[in-house]
Amino acid sequence: MDTITVKQFYKDVFGGNCPILDNFLDENNNKDIGHFNVFSIADLYTNCTNKSNMSYNRRTYYKISLINGKNKAEYADKVVDIKEHAILFATPKVPYKYIPQDDNQSGHFCIFTKDFLAKSKSGLVLDELPIFKPNGEFIYEINAKQYKDIEHVFEKMHEEITSDYAFKYDLLRNYVIELIHYGQKLTPIASEENNLNASARISTLFIELLERQFPIESPTQSIQLKTATDYAYNLGVHVNHLNKVLKEITGKTTTEIISSRITQEAKILLKQTTWNVSEIAFSLGFEEVAHFSNFFKKSTQLSPLSYRK
Repeated sequence: MDTITVKQFYKDVFGGNCPILDNFLDENNNKDIGHFNVFSIADLYTNCTNKSNMSYNRRTYYKISLINGKNKAEYADKVVDIKEHAILFATPKVPYKYIPQDDNQSGHFCIFTKDFLAKSKSGLVLDELPIFKPNGEFIYEINAKQYKDIEHVFEKMHEEITSDYAFKYDLLRNYVIELIHYGQKLTPIASEENNLNASARISTLFIELLERQFPIESPTQSIQLKTATDYAYNLGVHVNHLNKVLKEITGKTTTEIISSRITQEAKILLKQTTWNVSEIAFSLGFEEVAHFSNFFKKSTQLSPLSYRK
């Protein structure tokens, strides 16, 4: 999986015209210890261009958002209405978007990589935590008192990240862990199925998840999602339902779409790199070179080496 800078991530999310990011972000402030940053929603909402659809579409970052305002969150076949206060825990494995329902938006959010918390001595494994499970609920409604409690943690984050304290990132890790434990004590907001738009949304999110696996930029890199079941799990839907939706919308099965994209990437790697066939097979999720060769030949009627030549 590829990595992008925090600044580029938020320029992508909030639009290119966001001058507050240029002043706020320091690309080198946490080099070699994993990325972390914290933001005010009100500041970004006021100063940035992309307000109407706050999608989270980069695969490197985890995100914790403290939301104050009316919003609608959409993921897979589910829709969650945020009436006033909520806290949201996002994993890079689950694409979603939340749509502000008015201009009265405030709160805070922080982003961080798995590497950032790996430095912690807490022993937490992010993807094993209930709030970061791909097929779980991750939006929690909170009352005014809980909002103030959580906001106080974010205020400490804002203060600490701009300090000169040599061990500030140790403190910031502790604040993130505090938010995680706070969230795991809460009850998720009940989601509703939205059959009118669910199929189109599932199809779009599936394609987004598929494209997140590429491009392959190193022979040591390997795609993480390989089968239809893998994608269905991360989208929080049954594999049969995912297959039915994709068949209705695209005319192809889930496996056919995945295979086509892997073949496309295999052709690129064979033509544009000097990697050997074994390295390419590994990067595309094949445990045996023979399996990759058979797969490629079935798709193109050529062996990998014949195609390269």
